[in-house]
Amino acid sequence: MTPTQSPAPDAAGTAHAVAPGVYAWIQHDGSWWINNAGFVITDDYTVLIDTCATENRTRDLLGAIGQAAPGTPIRYLVNTHLHGDHTHGNSLLPRTTVVIAHETTREGILTDTVIDGCPPIWQPVPDWGAVTRRAPDLTIRTALTLHSDSHPIQLHHPGHPAHTNGDLIAWLPEQRVLFAGDLLFHRVTPLVFMGSLDGALRSLDWIASFAPEHVVPGHGPVIDAHALPAVLDQHRAYYRLVHTTAQAGLRDGLTPLQAARTCPLGPFADLPDAERIVLNLHRAYADTTGHPFDLPQAFTDAITYNSGPLHTRV
Repeated sequence: MTPTQSPAPDAAGTAHAVAPGVYAWIQHDGSWWINNAGFVITDDYTVLIDTCATENRTRDLLGAIGQAAPGTPIRYLVNTHLHGDHTHGNSLLPRTTVVIAHETTREGILTDTVIDGCPPIWQPVPDWGAVTRRAPDLTIRTALTLHSDSHPIQLHHPGHPAHTNGDLIAWLPEQRVLFAGDLLFHRVTPLVFMGSLDGALRSLDWIASFAPEHVVPGHGPVIDAHALPAVLDQHRAYYRLVHTTAQAGLRDGLTPLQAARTCPLGPFADLPDAERIVLNLHRAYADTTGHPFDLPQAFTDAITYNSGPLHTRV
């Protein structure tokens, strides 16, 4: 498979050249556990941005890097956040690769239990393969630059919780390519249950401020500069729908599940993983009331809303 070939519907992933030496690894269809990643080939080494949920999918990604840059070492791996679809494959990298992430991402990876055995929340239950927990070697709090003559890469935290508490974007100012991690979901339902609804909304203007020519979202197709405003507006509309539904539900004494059942998803109804409205409402309720976020109850309610376990193709 060549780096710019379009994927077949069930392909594990395809490398797309979005700028000289800059590749997006896109996995169809971007639903539960099926993430995007990317890699940057500098003068004498490669920087990998995220891994994948399973051994097989990560090995496919590493194979694509080997085709694009044969014999070039992967010096750095950047994790955009803690979730296993972006981090479980970390352990398949050589020990000489330095893993970089936000400090709260390191904490999350160290306490991840899903990598030890996925609960039957999803069907079929994902098989991670031969991966083990590997936490970042180097952590940052606000920003860090990886210097190279051809492809300097800036890593930035938005300054507040958004998708998670420890989101990072990777920005290549010379190529004007931005890897957004899960701050953006393109043609997939956004998810903020481990972060902040308000913070996720605020992060959209922050992403726009970079004026990128290409954006690699955490899930879904690559976004060009022409399409980006509409994608950001879609996120704004979705987050405002969650907010409005949560406020009405709290006013009327509804649980998040009950509120979700009253919510007309409209243009978002046909997006993959529509049941995330329940998880997002649990987050909005917790943010508004100050009560702790109840993760087990949120997933129980999502399964009830979905009338069964959540679907995955991993």
